[in-house]
Amino acid sequence: MKKTSKQLGFVVLLLTFVAVNFIAVSWHKRFDLTQEKRYSLSAATKDLLYGLNDQLTIYVFLKGDLPADFRRLSNATEDFVRTLRETNSSKVRYKFINPDDEVISGKTWGDSLKAMGILPINLSVQVKSGQEFKYAYPAALINYKGQAISFYLVEKQQRASSMIEINNAEALLEYRFAKNISQLINNQKQLIGYAVGNGEPTDATAFALRYAIDPESVPKDIINPTYFDVAAKSNYALGLFNLKDQKAIPDTFKAMLITKPTEPFTEDEKLKLDQYIMRGGKVLWFLDVLHAEQDSLSYKSQLIAYNRNLNIQDLLFSYGVRINPDLIMDLQCDYLPFAVGGTPQQPQYEFLKWNYYPLFESRNNHPINKNLGLVAGKFVNSIDTIETAGLRKTYLLQSSNNSRTISTPVLISPNENRNAPEDALFKKTGIPAGVIVEGKFTSFYKNRIGRATIDSLQALGGYREESMPNKMIVVADGDILLNQVSSRLGPLPMGMNLFTLGSQYEYQFANRDFLLNCLEYLTSSNTIAESRNKEIVLRLLDNKKVEAEKSQWQLINIALPIAFIILFGVIYQQGRKRKYASA
Repeated sequence: MKKTSKQLGFVVLLLTFVAVNFIAVSWHKRFDLTQEKRYSLSAATKDLLYGLNDQLTIYVFLKGDLPADFRRLSNATEDFVRTLRETNSSKVRYKFINPDDEVISGKTWGDSLKAMGILPINLSVQVKSGQEFKYAYPAALINYKGQAISFYLVEKQQRASSMIEINNAEALLEYRFAKNISQLINNQKQLIGYAVGNGEPTDATAFALRYAIDPESVPKDIINPTYFDVAAKSNYALGLFNLKDQKAIPDTFKAMLITKPTEPFTEDEKLKLDQYIMRGGKVLWFLDVLHAEQDSLSYKSQLIAYNRNLNIQDLLFSYGVRINPDLIMDLQCDYLPFAVGGTPQQPQYEFLKWNYYPLFESRNNHPINKNLGLVAGKFVNSIDTIETAGLRKTYLLQSSNNSRTISTPVLISPNENRNAPEDALFKKTGIPAGVIVEGKFTSFYKNRIGRATIDSLQALGGYREESMPNKMIVVADGDILLNQVSSRLGPLPMGMNLFTLGSQYEYQFANRDFLLNCLEYLTSSNTIAESRNKEIVLRLLDNKKVEAEKSQWQLINIALPIAFIILFGVIYQQGRKRKYASA
């Protein structure tokens, strides 16, 4: 009887063990107790995954002998894609691949990635013997229904070797994956208009702008892979629109770019823009109200910044924004080479800060500038906002804590850099240079045009005196979206300084990301952009406190556990002695 009872108990125990394992495998629940909800997905990302009707496979190429920062990014990425898989385990698969592994005989994954336009990031790692150079492919590839899309997990141009940049890459994992999954599922392109007719640039200086919005329209053989992602894809198509020739802006344009016009707008052109906005059209204004060009200093010793008289200020004023005829000077700025000595035949150059090239640091106060790097400007004007009923304004670009404005007319000369700037003059903080306006706009032409004009507008798509809830972005610098052109390398990316190429100050700023974030926020009908708000807090140790309490914590972590084990052993042995002595 005892034997049967033991056998029955063993069978019950075995069945319980099997049942528990089956339930654990088939039903899995994880609770995210982190403050920033690091392991949680937004509702928009979940909807994307639940909407999959075919297998989605993710390949991540962060595997192998990686530097410490990239191992951390690899672990964070694995945690994230595991979360994607657990959200829809029947449709999502992932795999981590070492780029050095062979695909076929003599050909590695790295070779295939290079053929696709995914280039490695070269890194210098500090080792005992000095510096060691390694490379990494911080990239992912997603396959869905026979289509594939590849993308970087970090910004390729930033080399992403610092703790802050890796931290930003971790925070943007959900945004980057959700954005590319959405692009695979919804591959219909949105049409973006590029307004011409008022002196807007259409030459090589607008190449980076065109490639950022519509990379597939540019022949791959003219792209410089050193600076441009040749595997880039987008959800947009770019089309030119002449404001002078066309009768009205069609609603097929999801947004309209006004980029550094140099000629005045006519009332007819302003009316077209106004009614486009009233019908729900999104407009991005990138304006230079002053004429101040760095090229002029190449053949002149000085220049005078003067007003372009674009005849657009009254229209913007009615929408609650005023661009001031001044220039922002900032101690946080980019570099230019200046002659500091030598002879006229052989001058000696040195890189000095040029206060007219401010670098705007993200305030992280909006999804557009969340986790965004520095944005580079050139001869930037300041912006004021006007209290307007029904409109909400949020500053997207602001100067540093050490800045100032100078009013026009103003004389600009490289000789200003012969002496160090007087820091006492740079005491303004957060001078606005870019703003987003959201709400219901009132037409500038309300009660200002005759019945005949209204009737003609009705025939062209309707006349409205007030818009539905809408958005627009105003930036007081047109150069933010333009690129410089190298005689040797061709067009450079926007946000890159031609004069610092090859120097220690060479850097690609986040102008492109700023533009794409603006477009996505204005045109996106879903809430994927909200995943940019995720923030991973760096909880860094206090180095001074670590040094001061080093011995104490070594003692607690090493000696104390050993002491507890010894104490437990002594108490256990004493207990056994007493037990068996009494027996």
